[in-house]
Amino acid sequence: MQKTGRKGLSLARRLYSSRILGLTLGLLLVSFAVYPLSPAPWVWWFMLVNGLFWPHLAYQWARRSAVPYHAERRNLLIDAFLGGFWVAAMQFNPLPAAVILAMMAMNNVAIGGLRFLFAGAAVQAAGIVAGASIFPLTSVPMTSSAQLYASLPLLCTYPLALGWICFRQTDTLGRQKRELLALSRTDSLTGLLNHGAWKDRLNEEFQRCLRHPKDGAGRGAIALIDIDHFKVINDTYGHVTGDIVLRQLGKMLKQNLRAADIVGRYGGDEFCVILPDLTMHNAVQAMDGLRERFALLGYEQVPALKVSLSIGLAAFNPAYDDATLWLNDADQALYEAKTTGRNRVVCHRQRQMLEVSAVSL
Repeated sequence: MQKTGRKGLSLARRLYSSRILGLTLGLLLVSFAVYPLSPAPWVWWFMLVNGLFWPHLAYQWARRSAVPYHAERRNLLIDAFLGGFWVAAMQFNPLPAAVILAMMAMNNVAIGGLRFLFAGAAVQAAGIVAGASIFPLTSVPMTSSAQLYASLPLLCTYPLALGWICFRQTDTLGRQKRELLALSRTDSLTGLLNHGAWKDRLNEEFQRCLRHPKDGAGRGAIALIDIDHFKVINDTYGHVTGDIVLRQLGKMLKQNLRAADIVGRYGGDEFCVILPDLTMHNAVQAMDGLRERFALLGYEQVPALKVSLSIGLAAFNPAYDDATLWLNDADQALYEAKTTGRNRVVCHRQRQMLEVSAVSL
């Protein structure tokens, strides 16, 4: 209900300005159309109320309503009814009548689509019937030059204003969609890419490396990072402290890696990094430097707390069938880092080379 209310208030504010413009120009048009018919004084007063006071009354009515969105749709139907009423009052003068009906139809379809267009048309018909019962049709007057010129401001200005409102709405919706997409791909605690978003980027990087297997663009590595004994930190110091550690690591990753590096939170206390166009030697240096700097961090909340990292690295291999194999090698290297003492960087390819050397010896 609160979301509907906010949406209704936004709609009411947008329509407030457009209603003021449309009804002011409409007042000009209807005045020129009914003047030759010598209407009763009450018609002029009703015309002034509709053109000058109704926009403000409609806005306050919607703003103070429990559900402004529904109230504004009701206001639009009242606009449609009054538009039909004035068409009859003008004795169906061709050009003024066509302009008023067309502008209202355009307004209704822009706000509520075809369904609301048909609803507005039905209410307009009811307004015409009500107007015809008060102003019986004697003859359809011809549109005069003065009435033609009185139609031009509404005909030219109102569509421009409505188009601008629709453009702003579309622009706002597009921006909100992009923001929601970014939020759906971002880890809320660290501000890094979440698991799914990082995996998408890993597949993109894997395909890029496959296209350039023999030059610098085909080099690269991925790193999986695990916070050592993170469960113990949570159990000993609490989850608030654990969240601080996670945020600190996220912050350090953003500040200490290259702009081209792609960092994400893989899940829990595991983080992941794609290091494009980097040799394994340089990747090891980068990750080892990160490990050393993180181990030196202090925590004001828990001065005695010191946290270390275990990191597994895997270089891109053109023999991989898909990115999952690349990630699996990094995961195996991380497992070895954790089972051989923690607080270290282990490279999957280096480990394989050591095994081959041991066999040959």
